[in-house]
Amino acid sequence: MSERSGNAGPSAKTVPAALPGPAGEDGRDLERFGYRQELERSLGSFSSFAAGFSYISIMTGVFQLFGFGFASGGPAFIWTWPPVFLGQLAVALCFAELAGQFPLAGGVYQWAKQIARPATSWMSGWIMAIGSIVTAAAVAVAYQVILPQVSLAFQIVGGADDAGQTATPNGAENAILLALGLVVFTTVVNIVGVRLMAKINNLGVAVELIGVTLLIAMLAIHIHRGPQVALRTHGAGAGHSWGYLGAFLVASIMSAYVFYGFDTAGSLAEETREPRRHAPRAIIRAITTAFVAGGLLMLVGMMAVGDVNARELGTLGMPYLIKSTLGTGLGDAFLVCSAIAITVCCLAVQTAAIRLLFAMARDGGLPFSHAIARVSPRSRTPVVPAVLTGVLTIALLLVNIGNQRVFYILTSVAIILFYIPYLMVTAPMLLRRLRGRWPVPGHGPYFNLGRWGTAVNLVAVLYGGAMTVNLAWPRAAVYGSDHWYYRWGAVVFTAVITAVGAGLYLARRRSLGPAPSTAGPVREKV
Repeated sequence: MSERSGNAGPSAKTVPAALPGPAGEDGRDLERFGYRQELERSLGSFSSFAAGFSYISIMTGVFQLFGFGFASGGPAFIWTWPPVFLGQLAVALCFAELAGQFPLAGGVYQWAKQIARPATSWMSGWIMAIGSIVTAAAVAVAYQVILPQVSLAFQIVGGADDAGQTATPNGAENAILLALGLVVFTTVVNIVGVRLMAKINNLGVAVELIGVTLLIAMLAIHIHRGPQVALRTHGAGAGHSWGYLGAFLVASIMSAYVFYGFDTAGSLAEETREPRRHAPRAIIRAITTAFVAGGLLMLVGMMAVGDVNARELGTLGMPYLIKSTLGTGLGDAFLVCSAIAITVCCLAVQTAAIRLLFAMARDGGLPFSHAIARVSPRSRTPVVPAVLTGVLTIALLLVNIGNQRVFYILTSVAIILFYIPYLMVTAPMLLRRLRGRWPVPGHGPYFNLGRWGTAVNLVAVLYGGAMTVNLAWPRAAVYGSDHWYYRWGAVVFTAVITAVGAGLYLARRRSLGPAPSTAGPVREKV
């Protein structure tokens, strides 16, 4: 067994996670892990939930990829929603246990650091940091799906035929231009500080929750077919060697894209009051709320749309469904709500990435760690990671300008780069359970799966491995058939990121210094 401090260095004596007192004692609780309270601790219960929910964002993911799911599997693609939810719920339950024990900025990276080897935790942080940047780009590109369908003034490049499209040359180029403006905005907000970020995020989540509830109700008024519409495949399995199962696996990418990022509530633990109590609940509430709202929206929408065989359902997706069913005026109002949801989703993605880089740099795990880990005394937020994530996201967007496959390539790569770090937490956690080392002694009154822990953890690992293979599978239905590097892009990109990360870790591992103060909890190698 190896003992290491909360700041990745050796310690003389370790202590179990302590029971925190009132919110004012959260800083002293943090010191037990070897860190000082530098970030502004001002977030409450709703802000913690909002961080996770806005990352998932029904009015971003469903609006963005409903068309892909529908085109890939027909109306029956909605059956991908429950199994993907259950698989990710198992992951979320494991994360909820960890969030209650290790209320530290950086989420997945910090959780892996407490239960796995240093190389595993560093690689989980590295891969997830890159994944966050790719996700921010993928989310920002979603503006193209919404804004030009509200007003052609947002179609800066091209015309009406390109509005809402990402698969045309002009549509792809316009998507990048709109995305650049959004990334600049989120970067500025994150530089200003967490209070402004939380106010904007809370408002955006409130708008999204109200908007999606009203939207479901309005669509329900127009229902003129039964739920059996969800059994129609529209012949989607005809072009697959595995029949409809092949189509179903492709369509499941839509659901997989929505159900991740719920761990953001844990990433903001050092800025949340009583995080041991609020973060676990926020993680579970975020993913379950998204499941219910998103499932109802898609099902009721397909029951209400005038022509369920319309080609536009697979090309223009949910915006077409809404406007053709509710009319232009009311439809545009809900599309504006979706645009707001995309804005706060991108904001939450970048915020989580900033905290992850800050946490790794604070442990001396990145080049120029001292600058990256510096917290502004005025805004009490890490400014350099905000600028860095913004610049890298913009660079990624510019590299892909005009690429007609950029939308699906960014989406698939983003999900893969999250599923792998998730596995780097759930797999070591399962090993610890099987060895009788989890839950730890003195687990406290926080979230605990009890006797169901091993079964839930096993589901999380098996699901994560299976979906990672499904996402990376180099098939034309997702990545196109015109160039080999598109089809193999996700595999090659992930391999390159992993190789670069391994090199950086080997170069930096001796720089991982000891904690400046007291030690953190016992951490056993698995």
